[in-house]
Amino acid sequence: MLPTVSAGWDSPREAARYVEYLRAARHVEDWYSLDPKVEVMRPDFVDAVLEVASMVPPGKVLTYGDVAELLGTGGPRQVGSVMARFGSGTPWWRIVRADGTLPRELVERASQQYGVERTPLIARYRSEHGAGRRVDMHAARWLPARGDIERMDVLGRKLSEPTAGMEP
Repeated sequence: MLPTVSAGWDSPREAARYVEYLRAARHVEDWYSLDPKVEVMRPDFVDAVLEVASMVPPGKVLTYGDVAELLGTGGPRQVGSVMARFGSGTPWWRIVRADGTLPRELVERASQQYGVERTPLIARYRSEHGAGRRVDMHAARWLPARGDIERMDVLGRKLSEPTAGMEP
């Protein structure tokens, strides 16, 4: 059950912030979501997503869905959630939406990195997420080499093993 105002919180916003803090507490060994509607995010899944993000070379990108597919588990939303919560220490701008965009609040910082790395961009676009530049997915999508695929397969196999206390 999620904390509520009646449970001693001053406001729903304060309760929600506390819930997000708990969800992001990676140092907790048996970390899990407090909301039963949200899929459990295992720490080893978080680590695997971040490792794949770190493998993408400068000037190249993968989509959230690509990362999930390469790991053989999760989906774009789960990968996006990991990147949003824990991706700041990785080249996060190399993991994008399927249309080559990022959340609006990240576009300016990502644009600087794209310029430095010479990531192929499409000059102007307009979408439901706003207007601006986006990654040219045909030119910039990374195709991992055999060694990279093998490394991701190892990560994926580890994810298919049950973790103590988190069996399906």
